[in-house]
Amino acid sequence: MKIAAFFQQYPHLAIAFSGGVDSAVLLALARKHGARVKAYYVKSQFQPLFELEDARQVARQLQVELEVIEADVLSVPAIAANPPDRCYYCKRHIFSLIAAHAARDGFTAIADGTNASDDVASRPGFRALQELQVLSPLRACGITKAQIRHLAQQAGLPLADKPAYACLATRIPTGNPISAPVLALTERAEARMRALGFRNFRVRYLGGDAKLELSRSDFSVFYRRRDELYAALSEDYRHIYLDLKERADE
Repeated sequence: MKIAAFFQQYPHLAIAFSGGVDSAVLLALARKHGARVKAYYVKSQFQPLFELEDARQVARQLQVELEVIEADVLSVPAIAANPPDRCYYCKRHIFSLIAAHAARDGFTAIADGTNASDDVASRPGFRALQELQVLSPLRACGITKAQIRHLAQQAGLPLADKPAYACLATRIPTGNPISAPVLALTERAEARMRALGFRNFRVRYLGGDAKLELSRSDFSVFYRRRDELYAALSEDYRHIYLDLKERADE
């Protein structure tokens, strides 16, 4: 299916907007093809503030209405316990909220930004999307991550080169309960690293210690700003470890 044909089939659409490049391009394509859309952003303890700021910026640029839905994901025991399929329960929770708000606004179809490069077989959350009948037009139309970045550049979106970002809960090892203080600690650490010039990285929480995962370009930043980095993180962590394996640029 071509993306134009998708929007002919679904001219009225609610779009789950994460603040990332995939769902931003989906919004831009919807506008380009004349669909009536509204964006829904679910704000929870798992999303850092910059994601919401990015979502608002793109919504303003595309002149798309954006609704922010508050969600207390840690109130759901199956999410807070952090089992291997935590993402399934989290997606069920947040997309059920989106569905309720979208139905109130008269939308019967919901779409997300899953693309053709995503390995859905390894993502428990995708099962929740299927159960809730969430549409993934970028994936259905065979649009890859590389194509999405190209489309974002063509559309003049500010997120064209934004690295892929997984929620803060992924920084905590599976099986370890998730708490609001640890999520806040992680968000603060990653915000400080971004302020130092790091772009594609993760700060993994290891029971009071931190493990840094860096992309190739971030290793050069590390060597230049190692002392500043240590000063920025050492007040919150007992030990700070560096994973020597490079993160893939995404």
